[in-house]
Amino acid sequence: MLLLGIDVGTSSIKVSIVDAATQQILASAQYPESESGITSLQPGWAEQSPEMWWQHVQQAILKAHATGNYHPADIGAIGIGYQMHGLVLVDKNQRVLRDSIIWCDSRSVAIGNAAFDAIGPEKCLSHLLNSPGNFTASKLAWVKLHEPERYEQIDQVLLPGDFIAMKFTGQTGTTLSALSEGIFWDFAEQELSKDVFAYYGFDTAIIPPIKKVFEPHGMISPEVADMLRLKAGIPVSYKAGDQLNNALSLNVLQPGEIAATAGTSGVIYSVSDILTYDPQSRVNTFAHVNHSALQQRLGILLCINGTGILNNWVRNITGAQLSYQEMNIAAAAIQPGSEGLSILPFGNGAERMLNNATIGAHVLNIDLNKHGSAHLFRAAQEGIAFSFRYGLDIMRGNGLQPSVIRAGRANLFLSDVFTEIFVNTTGVPVELYACDGSVGAALGAGIGAGIYRDEKEAFGNMKKLKVVQPSDTKRYDTMYQEWEKLLQDKLRTSYNS
Repeated sequence: MLLLGIDVGTSSIKVSIVDAATQQILASAQYPESESGITSLQPGWAEQSPEMWWQHVQQAILKAHATGNYHPADIGAIGIGYQMHGLVLVDKNQRVLRDSIIWCDSRSVAIGNAAFDAIGPEKCLSHLLNSPGNFTASKLAWVKLHEPERYEQIDQVLLPGDFIAMKFTGQTGTTLSALSEGIFWDFAEQELSKDVFAYYGFDTAIIPPIKKVFEPHGMISPEVADMLRLKAGIPVSYKAGDQLNNALSLNVLQPGEIAATAGTSGVIYSVSDILTYDPQSRVNTFAHVNHSALQQRLGILLCINGTGILNNWVRNITGAQLSYQEMNIAAAAIQPGSEGLSILPFGNGAERMLNNATIGAHVLNIDLNKHGSAHLFRAAQEGIAFSFRYGLDIMRGNGLQPSVIRAGRANLFLSDVFTEIFVNTTGVPVELYACDGSVGAALGAGIGAGIYRDEKEAFGNMKKLKVVQPSDTKRYDTMYQEWEKLLQDKLRTSYNS
């Protein structure tokens, strides 16, 4: 039996075919090869076409088939990981009504802040575990306010993974986990939030049927199966937001376990069995993939919008046409501290950990006689790692005391330079694994389809690639303190303006 895992990212779609018996990857493919664009019609806006995602999913699957490493007819279940918080609206004929307002879009910050004040901070935090902030419910409220004719055509409100599952199966559905990431769910009452729906004036009929994360969400239709050379009737048996899915791929499922990822955005994700929240909602809490009313498993998520997207920007702006590996080699030749060059990586919308401030990205202390592209490459990775430390300190202030962090050997964690900066800046060892979101989605599909008895069996063959230990924390702590002063200066300027 083979499992198909799909990771619907912001930059591209990645798929992996995994042998269920051995958990070995038989083939992986990405589409497109270059990063997908984000439409920004106004400053702070960010949209993508859901139909583009679906076209890219199809192309990635066919590209994997083209390797010839397996028989497509042997695929028995499909799992989906997806970019979180995106708003997808469909009418009664399952037609998309507008481009998705995606996770890094900032237009609804003021709407969410007003909801937070109106519902009440204590009520929001104790029931929703978050401020409505800039999440999916607030994005929907923006559509209701600014595009009323389109709002009236809505039949169902979907998250990106719900949409891709709908395209495979013709059925709509969602999960408690997805509703929690959209800030539609009341954890205290274990139901759709009466407060959110009443305040925004939403009808609960726009929410599709709620299913478990690990169970069939519909069967692939004959038309899609024929188009993609798959068997008709196989289930889409798992779907989860990308950071929850990344944690699953690292077998981070129990209280105290911690995962990190550094793709387009950066995340530290900790699992808790306590309904907990950050008083300022800088860190967010959602239902993890294995959460239930009987077994609370909450994912505490720190998100940094501007991580890999900064690395990509630096690559493009230098015009060097280097691969990321070549950039990492160049960065390694520069001494820690980048000879005084500093970068604040916050140029991808409002940052929740900065209290939803939009301060932009900044390249500081440039010496035109000294600094070159290699300095930019290293300073970018240092700035990204320092932003992780800033967020981790917030989590530590809320009681988190990590002893080790698990990460997939992917994206920025492919860089030995970045990994070294990360462990020395945070003071926490990192365990690296050969996995990614598409593999996690494949294994999730196996759990949801009953191919595995439980998570333990699904991850029975998981092995560490290596452990990276801190070795120079004193020097990196000094560098971080200087970087944080620059950040605080920008934050003061932002608040004063």
